[in-house]
Amino acid sequence: MAQEIYKNGGVKEFYKGIDAALMRQVVYGTLRLGIYFNLIEHFKKQNNGANTSIGQKAAASFTAGCLGSFVGNPMDLSLVRMQADSTLPEAERRNYNGVFDALKRTAAEEGVTALWKGAVATMARASALNMAMLISYDTVREKLTASYPEESQFKIQVASSMLSGVATSCASLPFDNIKTKVQKQKAGPDGVLPYKSIIDCLQKSIAREGVTGLWTGLPTYYFRIAPHAVITLLAAEQYKKMLGLSK
Repeated sequence: MAQEIYKNGGVKEFYKGIDAALMRQVVYGTLRLGIYFNLIEHFKKQNNGANTSIGQKAAASFTAGCLGSFVGNPMDLSLVRMQADSTLPEAERRNYNGVFDALKRTAAEEGVTALWKGAVATMARASALNMAMLISYDTVREKLTASYPEESQFKIQVASSMLSGVATSCASLPFDNIKTKVQKQKAGPDGVLPYKSIIDCLQKSIAREGVTGLWTGLPTYYFRIAPHAVITLLAAEQYKKMLGLSK
């Protein structure tokens, strides 16, 4: 895969859509973590300072994932299309000049609402990712802290974030698979889109590739998601420490 990408456009091809990716993280990444931490603090106050339950963690991460991904969907859509452009026949390529060009042209050519194409799939993927990442991280960190009270908190955070990276990759890949297919699809010669909805896309994907096909590319996806999870969680801990939210 890496050799094929390099052959098509050289080293710069690996960074295609980087501006859209950065914009997506600025909007979606900060929102989902900010909303989650604020909800967790709210739940802790309700618990008189005690650790939150799995249900409370799930509610906070699900809400944060949905809201953050809905707001960030236009950037996510632009990223998917820019990265998938080189895989399309030359006549079908969109050839966006950057994230702002992608946003402007999508709104002008397909309508403003098209910027939220695949939003349900994006929200489903973000919720799965957020829940897997944050529930697993917080739960493992709390258990390790209780079991090894004398151990360095930083070591516990690193171990917890690495385990979280595995859970996040496995739980979110099927949703990412469907989301990508829905967002990058183009109408055929008859004007009909390949997929009518995320459910239709899921059913057709399973019929065509089998259930295990939803996890196609897991090793590659892991190397994309796991470092992101580790860096995000460790950076978030430092931010919480600055705000005085860490224990």
